[in-house]
Amino acid sequence: MRIIYISQYFPPEAGASQARAHELARNLVKLGHQVTMLAEFPNHPSGILPQKYHGHLYERDTLDGIEVIRVWVKASKVKNYQSRLLFYSSFMLTASMAGLFLAQGHYDAIYINSPPLLAGGAGLAISKLRRIPMVFEVCDLWPASATALGEMTNPRAIALATHLEEACYHHSRRIVVVTHGAWQNIANRGFPEKKLAYIPNGANTDLFRFSSDHRTRLRQSLGLNSKFIVAYAGLHGIAQGLETIVQTAHQLQENPDVHFIFIGEGPCKAELIYLAEQYHLHNITFIPEKPREEIPGYLSASDLALIPLKNIDLFKGVLPSKLFDAWACARPVLMSVDGEARQILEEVNGGIFSPPEDVQQMARAILWMMNHPQEREAMGANGRIYTVKNHSHPQLANKLADILLEVVQSH
Repeated sequence: MRIIYISQYFPPEAGASQARAHELARNLVKLGHQVTMLAEFPNHPSGILPQKYHGHLYERDTLDGIEVIRVWVKASKVKNYQSRLLFYSSFMLTASMAGLFLAQGHYDAIYINSPPLLAGGAGLAISKLRRIPMVFEVCDLWPASATALGEMTNPRAIALATHLEEACYHHSRRIVVVTHGAWQNIANRGFPEKKLAYIPNGANTDLFRFSSDHRTRLRQSLGLNSKFIVAYAGLHGIAQGLETIVQTAHQLQENPDVHFIFIGEGPCKAELIYLAEQYHLHNITFIPEKPREEIPGYLSASDLALIPLKNIDLFKGVLPSKLFDAWACARPVLMSVDGEARQILEEVNGGIFSPPEDVQQMARAILWMMNHPQEREAMGANGRIYTVKNHSHPQLANKLADILLEVVQSH
């Protein structure tokens, strides 16, 4: 098959969406399919376009056998409603043009990663004008998530976004969801279950694995040889509620053995650093964003991986990809995500649950983990076994290839 894959976010940008798109696409290529990726000029999360892209509308590239067409976007360091609208709208326009005029020859299917939802708008335009069947992937329910977080409050904007969301669902031959919660949400809105397909998040279990060498080297370089290291690696955004971790560090600052590391960037990072400074904390190290290839080393160096989200009912249907990255590295997790994620955590016995945004409970859970090393190591081993068996990216790409082939054959 020849596939147009639309993912606004893509490596060298770091993040869960970028990693999922890259892993699924490169494994589709390994299966013998041709993939053309439509993605933005790298700028996330800083909002700054590298100098090499200035004055260009697009660039052709190749990554792991994937043909990549990168397109211009209206990026901005300022993250507000207006700048985000321009950012996503510009990608919808330039990705549509790339799909219509730069992705040449016959294509069998279009696969769209969302959010951002306006990537679906580009997919709709290409699908309708080129008469290519479309499959729409829902990694996060949108605009529901944006509304729940207070990022979108204008009733007209919410109505327009919902109209686009439902247009993508109606026009798609299949709707791929990453959680059972999203499946139920979409089915409850009247979309037929036979149209839905489940491909959960996963991990590159070859890249993400425990390394004693990396553990020793990084702990030495950070000056944290003797510490119990609690790590958060990922976007420093609104949804994660990372201020709870800083407040927990404040709660535990008298314990000399516990140290927190934050790895990554995002719109909330400056506020988190300011909060830590206000508390005069010396038990937190903020580390800049690292290439994805380096994250397994930092997870290996840690003793416990944190996976937090804000206390919002919608997040009970979320299954963070960070869970599988940590488990692939045989790290136990402290999960502050209730619902579907908590259920898997407890079934696997790969860590412990702490209620979202509960500082006292998180502090107690961290101390329990620190004081129970045998149980902790068993939890990490359980997670690794489960992830290799159920959530490796080659397995997930096989599922996707079967879905796309079914769509193509019925077209």
